Amino acid sequence: MKLIVESKVLAATVSLLKEDGLRSRESVVLWLGRRRAGEVRVVEALRPDHRSGSDFFHIPPASMEALQERLREENLMIGAQVHTHPMEAFHSPVDDRWAIVRHVGALSLVIPYFAQHARAEAFWDGTAMFVMTAEGRWTAADPRLHVEQVL
Repeated sequence: MKLIVESKVLAATVSLLKEDGLRSRESVVLWLGRRRAGEVRVVEALRPDHRSGSDFFHIPPASMEALQERLREENLMIGAQVHTHPMEAFHSPVDDRWAIVRHVGALSLVIPYFAQHARAEAFWDGTAMFVMTAEGRWTAADPRLHVEQVL
C-alpha cells in the first residue's frame, strides 16, 4: 500500500507534534485517508485526544471509540500513525505493544526529539518509518517505497 501525502498534511503533522514537544511530551498524529486503487490518499493529520509524558503516549478507550465512529461515518482509514520520541527515532517495545495500527503493511513513523527539529519541507530527515510484517513484527522501512509526497 502506498500513501499519497500532501505537503500541507506534513506541515500540519509537524505543527501538531511540536505542540506537545514544547512541553517535553511525546505526541501522536494519525494520518487519515481514503483507499483508492491500491493507494491511500491522506486527507488529514489528526491528533487524537491522548495522555502523554516524556516517554509515552496513550489514547484512552473513549477517544479510540470516537475515532472509530468517525472513521466509519466518513469512510476513512488510518493510513499511518506518526509519533515522537524524546531522543532517537526507533520503534520501542512500548511502541510495538501499544501501536494503534497493527495489520500487515501498517505504517508507523517516529520523529526524534519531540519533533522540535522537524520541518515539513524536510520531513523525512531524521524520521524513521516502520512497517508491520506478516510475522507481526515492526521492521524498518524506506519511506520512498511507501509514501509519495505531493504538493
